[in-house]
Amino acid sequence: MNVWGARLMIDGSSPSWCLPAKGGTMTVMAERALQTPQMSVEEFERIAAFAAKETDDAVRLEFINGRIGVKKVADGDHNTIVTWLNKRCVRARPGLDLYQGQGLRAEKYREGRARPDAVLVPEEHFAGHGEWADPSGVLLVLEVTSYDSDTDRRDRQEKPVAYGAAGIPFYLLIDRAACIVKLYSDPDPEVGYREFRKVPFGDALLLPEPLGIELDTEKLKQYVD
Repeated sequence: MNVWGARLMIDGSSPSWCLPAKGGTMTVMAERALQTPQMSVEEFERIAAFAAKETDDAVRLEFINGRIGVKKVADGDHNTIVTWLNKRCVRARPGLDLYQGQGLRAEKYREGRARPDAVLVPEEHFAGHGEWADPSGVLLVLEVTSYDSDTDRRDRQEKPVAYGAAGIPFYLLIDRAACIVKLYSDPDPEVGYREFRKVPFGDALLLPEPLGIELDTEKLKQYVD
């Protein structure tokens, strides 16, 4: 795929046959297009590497459900929430590391490529890994919602399936719009996660064993716009 093709995928532009027909009904070709991957994993990795190089890592891409997406640049509150979790995890479990920016192979057959906001793993777990690490050994992934139009589809719908299907034990979603913390557990290769628990900002949430970390979420109320 050439540079212009990469830009077409990144900015979300679609050829005319992908647009809804009059009356709001999708054409048959458009429906098929939504079910067909935009590209192979190998093509995506080349585009992602190109985008990172050309923008000095300002643009970071993901590949979920066969579709390319742009990882939104985090704001100050977003980064503060990640730091908040890092301090609590490391304080409770000194043998763990919370990585930011590490890419993961996701989905059932590792055909997805995700960049969680943070990944909780045993100390030095990712030493020697490449840009897209295998999810084996990952204990928890974190996503903090952003204020953009893709958050609902990406963080609340697609990511639970992608991370659960990859066998990651826990997915922690800090939802700033809904002011809740949601913990997904019991991963399943077909459906993502079988169970979840959610609490409003201000309530305590226990990350079960093997983590055994209790989070007091009162502080999160300060980081909502």
